[in-house]
Amino acid sequence: MKGCLRALATAWVLPRYVVWWVMARVLGPDRALMSASQGLARIPGLRGRYQRVAFLRLVLDRCDPSACVEFGTVFSQCGARIGAHAYIGPYCQIGRADIGAETMLAAGVHVPSGPETHGTERLDVPMRLQPGTLRTVRIGRDCWIGSASVVMADVGEQSIVAAGAVVTQELPPRVVAGGVPARILKDR
Repeated sequence: MKGCLRALATAWVLPRYVVWWVMARVLGPDRALMSASQGLARIPGLRGRYQRVAFLRLVLDRCDPSACVEFGTVFSQCGARIGAHAYIGPYCQIGRADIGAETMLAAGVHVPSGPETHGTERLDVPMRLQPGTLRTVRIGRDCWIGSASVVMADVGEQSIVAAGAVVTQELPPRVVAGGVPARILKDR
């Protein structure tokens, strides 16, 4: 049954993929992805889940068909990767992230493309015009990232990030971290 739903969802998103492909040639793939994922983010329910994953499988570096991407979630980088059975909750914003298998992101989690997405060195040039340094943020296998967290550094496998935490430094595997900035609270 799931195979049939995935095939149907892929057929539904093919026209959207063609539009993305054309826009990618004009605007660049990442800007085209922002536009396309905003439109797909508004589709509710099971139909929306299947359509989002079907589309993301076509445009991201990797998106496992078993992943779940909820309502309101927007992607900004085609270099993102989503592992098997990963869950991305509602209203998340995902940049260049590598989300491991079995990992769960609660509602409103932000994973930008590292801590330096905008340049800030020069005071004579507006920040919006300064180049940033994008990097892939890796969230390991079987992690739980709490609601409204911001993850700007790698998170080791089987770790838990408390709700509202801001991860600015790499977290090792199998820890519980929380706070702003996030610090290790205990081992798992």
